[in-house]
Amino acid sequence: MVGFFHNLFSPSRLQQYKIVEMKLLAQQRDLQAKIPDIEKCLDIVATLQAKKGSGEALIADFEVSEGIYSQAIIEDTESVCLWLGANVMLEYSCDEAKALLQKNLENAKASLEVFVADLQFLRDQVTITQVTGARVYNWDVHQSRLAAKET
Repeated sequence: MVGFFHNLFSPSRLQQYKIVEMKLLAQQRDLQAKIPDIEKCLDIVATLQAKKGSGEALIADFEVSEGIYSQAIIEDTESVCLWLGANVMLEYSCDEAKALLQKNLENAKASLEVFVADLQFLRDQVTITQVTGARVYNWDVHQSRLAAKET
């Protein structure tokens, strides 16, 4: 009987939980890094829309590569280009870009909530597995002591 429980609550089960937890934490960190970037892009699009038609140019600093920045003068513009990933950039009108970025922000926040819930569930499962394993071990020790007393 104990062999069955040992397989059910083995350390490999806990290792599997830890692997899944590490993957979820990595995905959560990626999302937490993307959300401020999306918000920053939304702010830039809103600023471009606010300056539109005023005749006033916008001076912006942008990152050329890690740690290297340059300045740009942005005059009235009807569109912006957004990186979509996989080396793909598309041009959108400011309104379309704002709608797309807002949708992406909402999706990222919803996904983050799901990751948090999944991590909490996983942590609960780890705790349950550890407690159950300890109880089975203690029961086995108790049974062994009873058997030793009988002999």
